[in-house]
Amino acid sequence: MTLKVAILAAGQGTRMRSRLPKVLHTIANKPLLQWVLQAAQGLQPEETFVIYGYQGEQVKTAFAGQKVTWVAQTEQLGTGHALQQVLPLLKDKSQVLVLLGDTPLISTTTLQRLLTSTDKDEVGLVTALVEEPTGLGRILRNKNDAVVGIVEEKDATADEKLIDEINTGIMLFPAKKLKAWLAQLKNNNTQNEYYLTDVIALAVADSINIKTVQPEFNEEIIGVNDRTQLAELESIYQAQAAEFLMQQGVTLRDPSRFDLRGELKAEQDVTIDINVIIEGKVTIGRDTNIGANVQLKNVVIGEGVTILPNCILEDSIVGNACIIGPFARLRPGTELADYVKIGNFVETKKTIVDSYSKLPHHAYVGDAEIGKNVNIGAGVITCNYDGVDKHKTIIGDNAFIGTDSQLIAPVKIGKGAYIAAGSSINKDAPADKLTVARAKQKTIENWQRPKKKKD
Repeated sequence: MTLKVAILAAGQGTRMRSRLPKVLHTIANKPLLQWVLQAAQGLQPEETFVIYGYQGEQVKTAFAGQKVTWVAQTEQLGTGHALQQVLPLLKDKSQVLVLLGDTPLISTTTLQRLLTSTDKDEVGLVTALVEEPTGLGRILRNKNDAVVGIVEEKDATADEKLIDEINTGIMLFPAKKLKAWLAQLKNNNTQNEYYLTDVIALAVADSINIKTVQPEFNEEIIGVNDRTQLAELESIYQAQAAEFLMQQGVTLRDPSRFDLRGELKAEQDVTIDINVIIEGKVTIGRDTNIGANVQLKNVVIGEGVTILPNCILEDSIVGNACIIGPFARLRPGTELADYVKIGNFVETKKTIVDSYSKLPHHAYVGDAEIGKNVNIGAGVITCNYDGVDKHKTIIGDNAFIGTDSQLIAPVKIGKGAYIAAGSSINKDAPADKLTVARAKQKTIENWQRPKKKKD
């Protein structure tokens, strides 16, 4: 029997008070719907349906290129009505796993347990025991502890509201039976909607066994209805991510002030200070120290690296034993070999720096190739843009670039060349020579300081 996944993602999410569809709001910089799709993909379903509605084209655009089948719900008439839109696309010999697009922390592990526990002709539910079930549908059981139905809180009696086992909205059905049950749904309830939960009573009436499993952690099944809940789930996710890293041998100076918005692979004895933000795919080698307030996005960092506070590194590669910062910025295309120093207020872009070279402070180097053991003084700029095109600067091994020099690309600085401070270099500088390119200094003998005219 094949597995089909149907994700309900059509709601507006009015309590979010946003023009953005609820499922496009993010946890760890990833849309809520993306988290659910990721959990579903771990099951390797034959097909995944996403039922969309409010600003659906915006949702589809955000997930362009992903392997999903889009199904429109033009009117939001309830969860049962949403699933009815998928019926023409379902094969009878399949199971249908129903997920919610606003429960981002659901795990593939919990979903796999549901599949394993539920036979092909049974109905499966993920339920949870909670201390505060207010606002949630309750699981109804008979004296033999068998599930006989689900009641929404707005339709529940006083006794039913005391039940602490709740419906998570995650359900598994045999497709052939589901088609028949959905056809029988009525909307005679306080919301005038077609509840998917009413299918459970219909299944019981057909003598279908109802299996239940519970998540390992209740945080998995928390849905997002407003921005407060969004922030709560963000905190839960970040705490889980921090705990995992610490278990792998990473030191977090303050786990509550660590922010993972992508994928981090960190080796043992990495130390990460407060307010570090990780985005995209980041790899950090052992014994590396990341200072406070650093942002890392799509970078590979070697072993024994020191990144001092307040640096930004993006789409860059950093070799072993480098020192970076404070207040340095490595822009896309930067590649540092081992033992490179990038000092405070230095910016690099699309630049390759070979081993033991130093850019100690206050420099901009873009579109450049820098050899070994080069020293670049304060205030040095590679003038790589002529207003139309970018040009390259090449600096040979052991060169010395004096303070406040401008290297006007395209230009080559030879091996061992020495560029005098304050030079503007627009021609190639030969190897092992001193090159000076600045106006001759002169003193005006009879010069007088201007005086402000009196009113």
